[in-house]
Amino acid sequence: MTESKPTAESRFVYVTYIRAPAQTVWDYLIDPEQNKAFWSGYHQESSWRKGADYRIISADGKVWDEGEVLEADPPRRLSVSWRHLVDEAMKAEGVSTASFDLEQQDNGVTKVTLVHTIAVAESKFIVAVSRGWPMILSSLKSLLETGQPLGG
Repeated sequence: MTESKPTAESRFVYVTYIRAPAQTVWDYLIDPEQNKAFWSGYHQESSWRKGADYRIISADGKVWDEGEVLEADPPRRLSVSWRHLVDEAMKAEGVSTASFDLEQQDNGVTKVTLVHTIAVAESKFIVAVSRGWPMILSSLKSLLETGQPLGG
């Protein structure tokens, strides 16, 4: 009999509700120019088709993260593999997965659930994204609901 060991994993989950249609939230998540507005100048680049390359680029043009589109089901689900490239300790942890689920609610509200996981116990990368994602998604929420991102 073979015993399987549980896989160590770090996970960050964030849920927010945005007063905008799911299609609008989706469009802002995948459009580089809209990304810059709510993501402090950073943006994502991809064709957003399954298997396509995926990159996050800073305002100065540096590639911070890269990966592959694992799933793209507009406007319901987006999932990407994600490898951080800048901080060596986080880069050494390997590939993570970020998934966004968008659920249209009543009255034009969209429930956004982000799950970011990596197969590393006590991941430094997950600690970092757990600080970043709430600010990014709150800024997106503010932009869509008021016309102004946080800090802008």
